[in-house]
Amino acid sequence: MNKDVIYIDVDDDVTAIIGKIKKAKEKIVAVVPPKRAGTLQSAVNLRLLDRMAKADKKQLVLITNNQALIALAANSAIPVAKNLQSKPEIAEITAIAVDDADDIIDGADLPVGDHANTIKVKDGTREAVGATAVRSDVIESLDIENPNNEDVSEVLSTAPAVKKAARGQKSKVNIPNFDKFRKRLFLGIGGGILLVALLVWMFVFAPAATVIVTAATTPTPVSATFKLGGTAATDFKSGVVKSVAQTEKKDETIQFDATGTKDVGAQASGTVVFKNCESDQTITVAAGTAVSANGLNYITQTAASVPGASGFATCSNAGTSSPVQIIAQNSGANYNVDTNTTFAVAGRAGTSGAFYFKAVATTAISGGTSKIAKVVSSDDIDRATGQLIGQSTDAEKKSLSAKFTNGEKIIDSSFTVDRAPATSAPAVNTEAASGKATLTISTTYTISAIPSADLESYLNSSLASQLTDANNQKVYDTGIKQAGLSNYKNEGGVQTVAVTTTGQIGPKIDEATIKNQVKGKIYGEVQSALSSIDGIKNVDVKFSYFWVTKVPNNTNKIHIEFKLENS
Repeated sequence: MNKDVIYIDVDDDVTAIIGKIKKAKEKIVAVVPPKRAGTLQSAVNLRLLDRMAKADKKQLVLITNNQALIALAANSAIPVAKNLQSKPEIAEITAIAVDDADDIIDGADLPVGDHANTIKVKDGTREAVGATAVRSDVIESLDIENPNNEDVSEVLSTAPAVKKAARGQKSKVNIPNFDKFRKRLFLGIGGGILLVALLVWMFVFAPAATVIVTAATTPTPVSATFKLGGTAATDFKSGVVKSVAQTEKKDETIQFDATGTKDVGAQASGTVVFKNCESDQTITVAAGTAVSANGLNYITQTAASVPGASGFATCSNAGTSSPVQIIAQNSGANYNVDTNTTFAVAGRAGTSGAFYFKAVATTAISGGTSKIAKVVSSDDIDRATGQLIGQSTDAEKKSLSAKFTNGEKIIDSSFTVDRAPATSAPAVNTEAASGKATLTISTTYTISAIPSADLESYLNSSLASQLTDANNQKVYDTGIKQAGLSNYKNEGGVQTVAVTTTGQIGPKIDEATIKNQVKGKIYGEVQSALSSIDGIKNVDVKFSYFWVTKVPNNTNKIHIEFKLENS
């Protein structure tokens, strides 16, 4: 059967152990005491625990080898087990040894009740003590009638007065419950203290008042352009306002289809010698010079030195160079030609006639193959770039704006997107094996904002500069809540933005003076005292609690709230 195991700490008292037993979910609760559990060394405590457990419909089992604790558990009929796996049993109570010596008192030797009649009277000075040896004055005092001289014991047993006296002897004496009295006393004292504390709080600490003053104000517009100063402090005179910015850099990618075609087969190659009948001077042919045959171009891989012709007048013997390698300009099998094929040399005389400068293949120009494949074209890249740039950037703007967590005023028009040149994988004119390519543009997103405190400071200074009487006027509302930031510009690294809003300017009303005027007054007196002040249009008072009907004398508990007539 399942059981809950409770481990008792040395410092646990009976209340704590009872709490643990009540929290147990199983019907059988195994209590494991420590080696020195003072609380469980009391038979009264054990009986109390057992009673509380049974009241909660649970069965206690003590897990212990302590003989003293086992004996106490046996007296309280609590099962005991040596460990959590053994079967619990109620221990036997050790029999009390009896001394047969003179310490044993025989009831027959005591002159009590019926045994009193067996005692012999040694002299005639007293009567035998028995059931009939009841003094007559006792009967008289009990007011019992005995006209026939009946046996006194029978008269006593039937007399109402005797029965009543007997019942009185058996009745228990009422002893006051001092624990209950003490609890009630403490509860009464505690309740009295709480009541006094409540009254002190209600009439000393709780009273407070908010005086709502509606002031007549004049709407005053603000329209200005200032520079964003970054970490520089806000300065109205120099037109600089502190600003903050959030930046995020990421690679934007888009996949597109490669639509270009190209022969990506092998390029033919071989060697040629140059023949000079153009001049009697040595001619140098630079590496990378194009030679052509059948309308196809081949490129020299190294420079060649071609001696001048002998017998130049008739070009009887052309100057000939050492062999030079050439490679077909493009792949394709049509670039393959035989040995002794003649090639025209770019920028030189032709290949026929008396005077010529040509190249002649000394080996077959071979190895050229054809393979038409899909490649990335420049048009493909242009289309993919347009698609990527045309995608919405609202998500990035929202993400950057969410990074401003201190109530900054965000400049929406300052959101900028800076893109690096696009790169394609594969590159232009390179085969796209799967027919697909990926375009990547490294992009930087930036947005700026102004800390609310700095913008409000600027607006306050701007409105203060419009006061016609600084001694009797003040700024009530800077208009920061409805302030608009627009026309952001970044020219030559100088960032500017325009702000437009409407503030409120009104008469200067001193809060300290108002507090002193209204303290200790009731609602009507407050209205009467303040309505006469120039610039105040309406007065209302809100008390902290329903029982508060008067403004406190403590000015620290008076709050002045201004409302604007034109708000």
